[in-house]
Amino acid sequence: MKKSIANIVNHAEVSEKAIERYLFDSVKMAGGVCLKYSNPNMAGYPDRVAIMPNGVTVWVELKSQGKKPSKLQVIRIESMRQLGHKVYVIDSKQGVDLMMSEL
Repeated sequence: MKKSIANIVNHAEVSEKAIERYLFDSVKMAGGVCLKYSNPNMAGYPDRVAIMPNGVTVWVELKSQGKKPSKLQVIRIESMRQLGHKVYVIDSKQGVDLMMSEL
């Protein structure tokens, strides 16, 4: 089945990679740094950390539009929140905008 150009362009706008680029750019424009987090020994943790001005640090799990975290990710995110960490699960550029407005 052939994909139409419109479908390809739409996917490029809602893919995790596009949302990730938007997150990095938004955090940088606000004076922060967005880092990838990877710990091969502990799966399920959010894969980005946004370090913002004034000592604000938040964790971000990005998904392609409409996708949800795995069961393990839900468990890890909840345990981090119980420890007092701010964790966002974002699947759109609008979600990035909402997070940035809260920060």
